[in-house]
Amino acid sequence: MTGYNAGHFLCMTMSTPEADKLVEHLFRHEAGRMVAVLSRLFGLHNLYLAEDLVQEAFIKAHNEWKINIPSNPSAWLMQVAKNKALDVLRRESVFKQYSKELAAELSDKTEITIEQYFHENEIADSQLRMMFACCHPSLKQEDQIALTLKTVSGFSMQEIAKALLSNETVIQKRLHRAKTFLQQNKIELEIPAGNELNNRLETVYTILYLLFNEGYNSLKTDELIRRDLCGEAMRCCKLLGEHKAGNKPATHALLSLMCFHAARFDSRLDEDNHIILLQKQDRSKWDQELIDMGRYYLNLSSAGDTLSVYHIESAIAAEHSLAKEFACTNWERLLRLYNFLYEVKPTPVVQLNRAIVLAETGNINAAIQHILSINDIEKLMKTDHIYSAVLGDLYKRLSDTIKANEYLQNAYDLTPSAAEKQLLQEKIKEVNEHKN
Repeated sequence: MTGYNAGHFLCMTMSTPEADKLVEHLFRHEAGRMVAVLSRLFGLHNLYLAEDLVQEAFIKAHNEWKINIPSNPSAWLMQVAKNKALDVLRRESVFKQYSKELAAELSDKTEITIEQYFHENEIADSQLRMMFACCHPSLKQEDQIALTLKTVSGFSMQEIAKALLSNETVIQKRLHRAKTFLQQNKIELEIPAGNELNNRLETVYTILYLLFNEGYNSLKTDELIRRDLCGEAMRCCKLLGEHKAGNKPATHALLSLMCFHAARFDSRLDEDNHIILLQKQDRSKWDQELIDMGRYYLNLSSAGDTLSVYHIESAIAAEHSLAKEFACTNWERLLRLYNFLYEVKPTPVVQLNRAIVLAETGNINAAIQHILSINDIEKLMKTDHIYSAVLGDLYKRLSDTIKANEYLQNAYDLTPSAAEKQLLQEKIKEVNEHKN
């Protein structure tokens, strides 16, 4: 991102709400990249310094963009981050407190030059290094995931808490614990090798999976689909697959899964931002190019002799993409795939989705019992609306209006999403109309 010219900073006028929305979007999209580069410069033990500099850059953008917005906001932010980094370096005469890489470079040069760190390839490499550093095996896995979602992907405390089925207080403690560990042990930003690489890869996959999931079913009140999150997850996954460290079958399977799901974006909501369920979606709106990409990466993932959960989930998504319409879906084959998935990933969400498929084969009562048998289901139904929403719909199909109303209302009360509330309200209305 060097070689800026005046054209990069030509400005355009935009209203304050639009400017604020742009800053929020770019914080999600660029903050992780900027923190990664600055952490590469100063060392991961100076993560707080890197985060402070990035925050200062965004505060500057928030203040200045109310008047004029640069034509290339991302380049503007990177330039500000670079300038702030240079300011810090010029104020300090001793560099041993920073990264070994930077200390060695500066010891040989009288002039401070950090241009190389802001090249696109270096930025991408820094992000991968950051992912693997955050997934250091000395950290607890939940701390690894929370730290990466916050540092690399810009998740809010609330979003991390939702992704990890936790609460914001616990997440704050995890982040503080993780950052203190990195600071005290002076962990390096590096991509490990051998078994250590493989161990950390599993956590990196989990993080990218959670990032995409949050985008696909967003926690935000007014935005069910966060395309920026899904795009960031896909970009990072593609980046990982193109690097020799991440060129693995599981990486390609995960990217394939994301492509299949992203292909349906345009059919999931109508013009009024109302949810369109799978059985009513206009499949001509499914992005065929993304479906083809999903098949390409799924085929690519077949190399080697490893089979990950992402292979199975991608095969499930591919099965849906093969059906020209909902009625043509091969539910028996999907059930076999879910049986297989549940054996290797017996999580509440997998069990819930298996129950949904089971219901489509005609076994609605069995599906309900399958959901009610989920471990800690009562606790889950108090924190996540999806379990009550599915149960309410299944009881609705059985014409059990009392239980349908109970579960649908519980789901309505829990979800923060306006689109979800609107859908649940329609279902509750249908139940009551049928009752009368």
